[in-house]
Amino acid sequence: MIESCPPIRLYLSRVFLAMVLITTVGCAGKTLQYKDDHDRILRIDQAVESLRKSYVERDRSALEALFLPSGNLDQVQREIHADFDTFRDIQLEFSIERILIEGDNIDVFVHWQGQWKRDSAEAGTRQRGHGRLAWVGTQSILLREAQGDLPFGMGARASVGEDPARGQAKP
Repeated sequence: MIESCPPIRLYLSRVFLAMVLITTVGCAGKTLQYKDDHDRILRIDQAVESLRKSYVERDRSALEALFLPSGNLDQVQREIHADFDTFRDIQLEFSIERILIEGDNIDVFVHWQGQWKRDSAEAGTRQRGHGRLAWVGTQSILLREAQGDLPFGMGARASVGEDPARGQAKP
């Protein structure tokens, strides 16, 4: 009986080695099955981040480059420009809740939170909300519509319900 133990150990070690090799080879050859869809979702995410970044950095030309020329965004552009004229410091975070894609049309539902300050000494206005950004495109992603409670136009909102003692909008 003692002589039969080494062959069992040898057999088990070979089986283990074979399993490790199969697992390594199987995982190394994995490729993205839907590469085009993956790349498009990355472009959508980059477009949303570009919108956020250009708003925070107050970059009018970068923002307008994201807008579809025939889009329904005149009011959004006016609100954004008013925010740029009203606030010196804008902090904004977007969190994508979901993305719906139908052909060239893309709906991105976002949760946002931010802080707007007229000057650095001010406590500022803190707000958050949800909205829908309607984009279009496959290779080039452009904003065609914005709906819901979006962060644009905070200057008008802050002046309506501001509490001077706290520097924040009333609930």
